[in-house]
Amino acid sequence: MTSSENGSHLARRSLLAGAVGSMTVAAAQPATAAQAGPKEVAPMRRYPSNRPGLSSYGLADTGSDLWPREDNSFILPLELRPRDKERGRVWIRDTYVNCFLVNGFPLYVATGTTRVPGLEAAAPWNDGIFVWVSRSLRGPWRLADTTGIRPGTERGKVWSPEFSGENRPGRTVVAPWQEYWYDERFGKRGQTWAPEVHHFRGRWYIVACMGDHSRKVGSFMLVSEGGVEGPYRLVEGNLDKPFGDTVAGGPAFVEPGAYHHIDGSLYTEGGDAWLVLHNDLYARFRNDMEDIVPPANLPEFQQTPYSPEPYLEGAYVFKYGGKYYLLQAAWNRTSINPDGSTRYAYDPPGPGRVQYQYDAIVAVSDTFEGPYSPRWTAGVGAGHNNFFTDRSGRPWATFFRNPNFGYWSDPSRIADAAVPGVVRLEWTGPDGNRLYVQRRGRNRTIKD
Repeated sequence: MTSSENGSHLARRSLLAGAVGSMTVAAAQPATAAQAGPKEVAPMRRYPSNRPGLSSYGLADTGSDLWPREDNSFILPLELRPRDKERGRVWIRDTYVNCFLVNGFPLYVATGTTRVPGLEAAAPWNDGIFVWVSRSLRGPWRLADTTGIRPGTERGKVWSPEFSGENRPGRTVVAPWQEYWYDERFGKRGQTWAPEVHHFRGRWYIVACMGDHSRKVGSFMLVSEGGVEGPYRLVEGNLDKPFGDTVAGGPAFVEPGAYHHIDGSLYTEGGDAWLVLHNDLYARFRNDMEDIVPPANLPEFQQTPYSPEPYLEGAYVFKYGGKYYLLQAAWNRTSINPDGSTRYAYDPPGPGRVQYQYDAIVAVSDTFEGPYSPRWTAGVGAGHNNFFTDRSGRPWATFFRNPNFGYWSDPSRIADAAVPGVVRLEWTGPDGNRLYVQRRGRNRTIKD
C-alpha cells in the first residue's frame, strides 16, 4: 500500500525494466488549485451519489453496476512468457498494478501470483515473483529485464526459492524456511503469493507471502541492491521467520506452529512506513526498514466488523481525497431467505451457503488507524486487489476473477478467470467519501 492523494501521487508498486532499474523516483508534488480572485465563486462540482444502503449490515451489494465490464475495465496485455503462449494470456491471481513518476515520466508496474507449467493452480509450489513494466496503462507491457542479473533464468523473474544458491555470508536471498521441501502427500512444496513492489526513500522493496504449502507460512520483505529488477535480498527481520507471531488458522496440512499472518502489504506516507497484515493488523517499520518495531501485541485497525465476522483476506490501505480506505476481500455467499428469495451476504461458511463472488469490500477513515466506517461493496468479484491512481490522478482498481470457487470457477467461465484486470473507479466526493467500480453512463472512455 502506498499513500495516494487525489490527483497528486502516482500510487503504489512500481518496477521498471533494463535501464529503468537504475532510475530514481521523483517525488510527485501535490497538485494545488489556482487561487480564485477575491470575488470569484468556484463552480459546484457534481459527484456521483453513494449507493443506497442495504437492509442489514453484512449483506452484499450485487448490483450489475459494481461489476467490471467492457465499458469500465480491460485486461492488461502483459508480455507473455513461454509458459503463457498456449493460453495466450498470463495466468495470474492477486493482480497488483501501480504507477510512479520516475524522472518525471509515468512508470506502471504489474505483478501477482503465478503458476508453473503443468499445474492448475499456484500450488503446491510455484517458482517465485515476476514483474512487468510499462510507460502506459494500455501498454506495451514488458517483463522486467533481469537478463543482466541471471542470464540463464526466465526473463522477469525477480525472486524465487530457486535462488537459494545466491546466499552469501551477510546476504540472504532465500531463507531456509522459504526453500522448497518435499513430503509424501504433495511432493514438491513451497510457493509465493500476492507480491507487491514499492519504492520508498530511493530503494525498491517487494512485500510478499510464502503460501500454505511452505515450511513456514507468512509475510516477508525483500530489498533491492540495484534497480527495480533487483538483485533482491531478504530483510533482517525475516531471516528466521515471517513477520509477526504464529497464529491459529490455515488448512490442516500446515505444520503446527508454521502459520503466521499472511498477505502482507506496505503503506508509506511521508518518511514513514507501515506493514499491513492479514487479520487486520499493522506495524510500523524501523527506520532502517530491516524489520518492524515489535510491540507486545501488534495493533489492530479500528473497524466496524460484521456480526458474525467472516474470514477476510488481502488487507490494503489506499489514501485518496484526504481519506484512508481500508480494502479487504470477502466471499459473498448465497443462501435462501425464509421467503424463498436469494440472500447475498458476507457470511461465514455454513450449511446451505454457497460461495458466489470474491468481492472487494472497503471502509473509510480520517486516520490510518481508524476508526473506519461501516464497509460497503466496492466491486463485485474484484476481491484481493489494490487501488491505485494513473498518471493523471484518476483512481483504478485491479481484479483477477477467482478461478478456485464461485462464479468464475464455472467451466463456462474458467477460461476468463485468473487475469490481470484493471477497472476504473469513481469517487463520490468529499461528502460521500466512497470509491466504487465506475458505474454505467459515467465517463465511458477509459483511456490511460
